[in-house]
Amino acid sequence: MSSEKVTDAAVTDTPEEGYERGLGSRQVQMIAIGGAIGVGLFLSAGANIAKAGPSLIVMYALAGVIVFFIMRALGELLLYRPVSGSFAEYSREFLGPFFGYFTGWTYWLMWVVTGMAELTAAAIYVQFWFPAVPRWVTALVFLVILFGVNLISVKVFGELEFWFSMVKVTALIGMIVIGLGVLTFGFSSAGDTAAVSNLWAFDGFFPKGVGSSLMTLQGVMFAYLAVELVGVTAGESENPEKTLPKAINTLPWRIALFYVGALTVILCVVKWTEFTAGASPFVVAFAKIGIPAGAGIVNFVVLTAALSSCNSGMYSTGRMLRNLADSGEAPAVFRKLSASKAPAFGITVSVLFMGIGVILNYVVPEKAFGYVTSVATAAGIWTWLMILISHVRYRRAVVAGRLPASSFPAPGGSAFSWVAIVFLLFVTGLIAYDADSRVCLYVMAGWAAALGVGWAVLKSRNPQVTGRREPEFEKVG
Repeated sequence: MSSEKVTDAAVTDTPEEGYERGLGSRQVQMIAIGGAIGVGLFLSAGANIAKAGPSLIVMYALAGVIVFFIMRALGELLLYRPVSGSFAEYSREFLGPFFGYFTGWTYWLMWVVTGMAELTAAAIYVQFWFPAVPRWVTALVFLVILFGVNLISVKVFGELEFWFSMVKVTALIGMIVIGLGVLTFGFSSAGDTAAVSNLWAFDGFFPKGVGSSLMTLQGVMFAYLAVELVGVTAGESENPEKTLPKAINTLPWRIALFYVGALTVILCVVKWTEFTAGASPFVVAFAKIGIPAGAGIVNFVVLTAALSSCNSGMYSTGRMLRNLADSGEAPAVFRKLSASKAPAFGITVSVLFMGIGVILNYVVPEKAFGYVTSVATAAGIWTWLMILISHVRYRRAVVAGRLPASSFPAPGGSAFSWVAIVFLLFVTGLIAYDADSRVCLYVMAGWAAALGVGWAVLKSRNPQVTGRREPEFEKVG
């Protein structure tokens, strides 16, 4: 279809009807920054350092480049047609109704299990101060508090996420500055051993070999989950044409500073052999530096990061369920908005499923984090692949003159999308090769089978829902 077909009726009568555009530029920017700083960096990095040593820095940089390709592809699609639940909408438009249905439900699954991971991480962090408190109790308390916040309004969500992100950003910059001070001036108990040579002095830069370093890519990709959250905010941003490109274009420096920069400084200050799985490398580093209460402060920061991500998960799951209900691919009750214009029923159902994480922390507390992060990574890779393939199809339509060009084109057209597709398939192969993470592929196979049955039932009961529909455009700006 051409841009001339976008009528006033199509603009006003859209699936976005009822949402409040309550997210300002300040909040969207910090949501984007917060999405790039999560528990994958603050907690998972410890296990990955133990596996790959200093070479983990390269893995984060490599994955960061690929994530930027994904986000520029998403950015082009968002400015072509900004909608909440964007990934499912673009899959539906460019790949067909089934892919929209599958992507929407899989992205919902990703955030549900990510919420479980964040609750697990938060419970681990609280044990730093209160080791006698069972993890499942802490996880349940946080679940209930964040649930209440998300029911109030999108403005409250946005404001809370702004301050969560502000704490993370300020703390990370502080850590980098202190680490550089230790390296430069040699103060603190770590000053005598802190040196740039720590990056290669202990069995080299690739101490466990290149193969072992590559195997950490699955964990590294989990760390980047949620950068695409700005796409979910599109339907509730005050001015998506200005805020979304800015949020996406700042991604490279965020990755360079908060991931590559922070890890480089930490691994110079403390040798990589002192990091282990289950402990935040930032907490370990500050304990080693010996700043009074430093480890406790950092532990508070990483707790904030976990709660921030869980908060975002509740936000996005409710919106995705409403998008699915708008398309007839989920029960109609998920379309209802509360008086505060929040998809309260969808959020409630999602929180109930996140409660499974509380149960896992009761039954298998030591393995809960690993189980849910692997499933979240697999679901996230599917979502990213759908964004990239949708972008490739969109670019073909633009070149052929069938669709209007976006005001925010990705550099290189679809070439970098193809590079990212190959990379994500390679990471999927690594997941299949690793016996510990391979279980997530079995879970995803079962999930796909369940969704396939659901689609067959949907098609038999309501055939028109499963047919292709013209995309609905929303007025922006």
